Amino acid sequence: MKVLVATEKPFAPVAVKGIKDIITLAGYEMAVLEKYTEKAQLLEAVADVDALIIRSDKIDGEVMDAAPNLKIIVRAGAGFDNVDLAAATAHNIVVMNTPGQNANAVAELVIGLLIYASRNKFNGTSGSELMGKKLGLLAFGAVAQNLARIAHGMGMDVSSYSPLDRPQMIIDAGCHVHESLQELFAFNNIVSLHLPSTPETRRSIGYDLISSMPKDAILVNSARQDVIDEEGLLKALTERTDLRYVTDLKLADHDHAVELLGDRYIFTPKKMGAQTKEANVNAGLAAAQQIVAFIKDGVKKFQVNK
Repeated sequence: MKVLVATEKPFAPVAVKGIKDIITLAGYEMAVLEKYTEKAQLLEAVADVDALIIRSDKIDGEVMDAAPNLKIIVRAGAGFDNVDLAAATAHNIVVMNTPGQNANAVAELVIGLLIYASRNKFNGTSGSELMGKKLGLLAFGAVAQNLARIAHGMGMDVSSYSPLDRPQMIIDAGCHVHESLQELFAFNNIVSLHLPSTPETRRSIGYDLISSMPKDAILVNSARQDVIDEEGLLKALTERTDLRYVTDLKLADHDHAVELLGDRYIFTPKKMGAQTKEANVNAGLAAAQQIVAFIKDGVKKFQVNK
């Protein structure tokens, strides 16, 4: 049984060592492909593997065709839109993610970005505090739950609307439940997006929702870029010069947004949410443990394809 760790952007060495310890202790062979620059290298590496651990690497039908023994792919992280799920199902391959392992890292980044935005990028002018502000969370998965915990500690008023209908979970976390998406946007000073990228969510956050936000509101996106209707976002922020957009995912039309919005468009140079030593290790080890559990006992708890 052979497990390949294929990462164009490698895990930290300590994570690779931890993954190897888990895999070899289970009696399996482990191979590593790091910093590859061509798809052909990946296609060659998967030829004889039974399991695959990846990060943001693109895994499509061509890769699966090149891996006749492949039984499971684990994406070390929460998002899995870099894997062709339909192709995996057609190849009888189980795809999993590692939900929650990066959650605190992403939540802390959101708070950091909000402080940066609220203090006017530390430009010397008078800013505002987060204490007492209304924070609305769109969806209530692991990242949102961690963000709620931190925000409560800062004295924020936290609420949520979850498309998965999780009212009791939201209430148990000490948050107010919104009855609709429209209510979430209209009520809160800050709305933070935690939606996955699906056919239903892509371009779902647009002009009507954003333009309904209260005066001086902030929209935060640490989830997926394509949940934003960029044309609607730019139109709303052009008309409402009091609104700001803060993101861990630069817009597709980034240069135009910078020119149009100036300091009201705050972004990280690249996706940074899970870029901590702790999250890197946590996700890698979880991926290895899930592969061992699947191969030994058929555990499919975190399967994301059908």
